[in-house]
Amino acid sequence: MSAISVNGLTKEYGDVLANDAVSFDVEAGETFGYLGPNGAGKTTTIRTIMGFQSPTTGTATVLGADVRDEAALVEARENVGYLPSNPGFDETATGMEILDLHASVKGDARREELLELFEVPVDRKIRGYSTGQTQKLGLVQAFMHDPDLVVMDEPTAGLDPLVQQRFNEFVRDETASGTTVFLSSHVLSEVRRVCDRVGIIRDGRIVTVERVGDLLDRSGKFVRLGVAGEVAMDDVTLDGVHDLSARPVEGVAAGAPAGGGSTVAGTATELTFTFTGDLNALADFVAELDVLELDIEEAPLEEIFIRFYDDEQVSA
Repeated sequence: MSAISVNGLTKEYGDVLANDAVSFDVEAGETFGYLGPNGAGKTTTIRTIMGFQSPTTGTATVLGADVRDEAALVEARENVGYLPSNPGFDETATGMEILDLHASVKGDARREELLELFEVPVDRKIRGYSTGQTQKLGLVQAFMHDPDLVVMDEPTAGLDPLVQQRFNEFVRDETASGTTVFLSSHVLSEVRRVCDRVGIIRDGRIVTVERVGDLLDRSGKFVRLGVAGEVAMDDVTLDGVHDLSARPVEGVAAGAPAGGGSTVAGTATELTFTFTGDLNALADFVAELDVLELDIEEAPLEEIFIRFYDDEQVSA
């Protein structure tokens, strides 16, 4: 049985169609990333599957409970952890008081373990918390009752890089032990490190659902290549090159090491492009050039959105 099953979920706010026949499944024991820019409909989906609002049409199940069946969903949510975007806690309470309140409702078997991991200043009042500290408190309350499923909306917002890394390792360990994690995110590195599959949503409609590795392979690499001499765009005949640009730059003398040597006035070209072709072909192309600098990175998440937001790829 899927931990979450969404079938034709539609949510309208007056004339605004926030979710349009959204369908996907989240398998038990996987981390599923839900991707899309602000306003795409991610939070609407999350709020609906959590039962905070009713769908206009369609439905979803969470741990087998239909979101339209209030009694069944309340029972299922005993085994669900939830972290909203921008969690709003009572600013007059301390972190410990917030956790005590949540513990009275759902338990807190893992509280101490999680407080040690995320280092939350629980003796201070919430009004004195930074954004990152508030987010860490939210993570503790979401996981502390050892739920079967955790739903999180932008869970690393406001966290510093070291805590983000700690969070990523924690999520990987949780799914390895059988916990199901559903999270929305704008951070490609986070998605790549922790998610098994992703769904991309555009204007309330699902564009694609696929494994992360397949998504990254199809989205390609971002290449920045500095070469000595003049290179015109027509000289780049590789299959799989997209969004190519070429501009003249101040170069390093031919034959000088890319990381050292003396810089002299000379002709050089900076090529940038997204590459979805055979990396061996790219290596052969580069080998024919006098390379001054070469950077190859994962395509930015924005590039992935653009590539998968072609109207003809939107699911019916």
